[in-house]
Amino acid sequence: MCGIVGIISFDQDLSLRTDLVDAMRPALSHRGPDAVDQWVSPRALLVPRRLAVVDLAGGRQPAIATDDAGRDVVVLSYTGEVFNFAEIRAELVTRGHRFRDRSDTEVVLRAYQEWGADCARRFRGMFAFAVWDVRREELLLIRDRFGIYPLYYARTSRGFAFASEPKALFTTGVVEPVVDRAGLLEALSFTPTPGCSVFKDIREVIPGEVVRFDHNGVHRSRYWTFTAREHEDDLATTERTVSDILREVIRQQLVSDVPVTAMLSGGLDSSAVCALATAHRAGAGGPLQTFSMDYSYHLDSFRPDEVHDSPDSPYVEKMSAHLGTDHHELLLDWNHLADPEAQAAVVRAMDRPIAGLDMYVSLLQLSAEVRRRSHVVLTGDGSDELFGGYMWFHDPFYVRAQQFPWLGVSHRMEFLTGLLDRSLRTELAFADYARDRYHEAVAETPLTGKETPRERRMREITYLNMTRYLRVILDRKDRLGMAVSIEGRVPFCDHVLAEYVYNVPWSMKVADGREKSLLRAAVRGLVPDAVLDRKKSPFPTAQDPRYRTALREQLRRITEDGGSAVAGLFDQQRVKSVLTDPSYGLRAGVTRMSIEAAVQLHHWTASGVRLELT
Repeated sequence: MCGIVGIISFDQDLSLRTDLVDAMRPALSHRGPDAVDQWVSPRALLVPRRLAVVDLAGGRQPAIATDDAGRDVVVLSYTGEVFNFAEIRAELVTRGHRFRDRSDTEVVLRAYQEWGADCARRFRGMFAFAVWDVRREELLLIRDRFGIYPLYYARTSRGFAFASEPKALFTTGVVEPVVDRAGLLEALSFTPTPGCSVFKDIREVIPGEVVRFDHNGVHRSRYWTFTAREHEDDLATTERTVSDILREVIRQQLVSDVPVTAMLSGGLDSSAVCALATAHRAGAGGPLQTFSMDYSYHLDSFRPDEVHDSPDSPYVEKMSAHLGTDHHELLLDWNHLADPEAQAAVVRAMDRPIAGLDMYVSLLQLSAEVRRRSHVVLTGDGSDELFGGYMWFHDPFYVRAQQFPWLGVSHRMEFLTGLLDRSLRTELAFADYARDRYHEAVAETPLTGKETPRERRMREITYLNMTRYLRVILDRKDRLGMAVSIEGRVPFCDHVLAEYVYNVPWSMKVADGREKSLLRAAVRGLVPDAVLDRKKSPFPTAQDPRYRTALREQLRRITEDGGSAVAGLFDQQRVKSVLTDPSYGLRAGVTRMSIEAAVQLHHWTASGVRLELT
């Protein structure tokens, strides 16, 4: 249930557009390899693709409700999982609804019939779906509270289209793969703006949003946002409550008719998920299958840096042995990361350039390793944003900085834009753009009005992370997993858990003086002390110097062979300095990510994206 695309038109007969059906059906095959179908009428054309996870025989799409005369009245095209579907189904049965299968798809359909768009308020899960109301000639697009599942739309003179990924939108003929200056700003600023995509005329449904399209145009409304309230529980009660909610979330997210596996990095987040999953599965089948990734270079040559003080592998071994998981470790070399085909695959999967190409390439390959054994995986994503795990929650420099805290490093180095032509960088005004987006985000922060200055600031930073930085993490999880047909489940992005923890005072979140002490206390006894007390270590980045050398060679080919559509975007003097002096970047602020960005821009335009920057 993982990929949808559709088009609505009030001025052409879509039932005659078999060419569109033929173009749209294969567009999201990676998201739904198990089944594909379509629903066609003069006004609407819907094409859902399915990755079968729950009720393998049922749950077919599109899901259709009919009237007493057998006429189609509501058509649902759905992606995701509603984890509390059994409870909602039971309530709907008492209200007179009859069910043909045991899938959550039909529960969503009947819930819409009963409650309309308000049905989303009752769902606990990850979802993005489209409802075509035949009698009203109205389309609804609804997305989960954190945007775990993607959903984009385009409204132009040629019609209205929606899809799980921009690449599928292009098959509808409503919009083309064009990136203008605003899109390039969004792509390279690393300041995700809710609702914005990097492509001209394409918007993203905001997490917790309903988008309606009818004869009167497009209408948007929110059904959920964070709400600030005073926290009344003491520390012991808070720790128990977090533990209880997490156990319930894991219980719900283990529901599946195919094996559920888990990522295990040896850090607190994934270890907590694996420990709770193992405890719930006790006696049910074989051991939990877990997966990790590391670079072979790190086995003998790991060097601590500002954020990585220890390699993952020893902690993964400890955690796997403690839980008795069936563990699989993928070892990668620098040449895997520098493979142009692997890099291009990442850019195609993400539909854009990203920060940290080496990490994305390795995660894509790890996802492919998981897919050989399963297609559902639990991850620890979302914990750092919610519980305050990142260094920028704790370093006074980042806390005080009036900018997105993850950009704090820019006071001494440029991020993705270090190789762009100076005049282009000046005209695009990246710093101004990031500052404006930052102030917009801070102004949204829900507050009780009773916070101390310190508490107010930590709420702001938490909100920035939960509504901006988390978008990067969830997009990465979804796109790289779905590129190889894997459903990633994220227990820490349960809205009941998030609403509770968001309002816990910062002093409780760091009660023992360390990052994520609230989470640590909630899972104490389930995780070995060596892992429980390990300092936060982000996903590993490649330290092998041969990787940077390979990137420089790629940059040389892009800028010197004359065949790249993006070569003219770069500052030629800076490029020359990077190519001739390996230490240049460290002095001039050209980070490795800047070189990776140049490489990705090349792959992006080679895939058919057109830059219109004049």
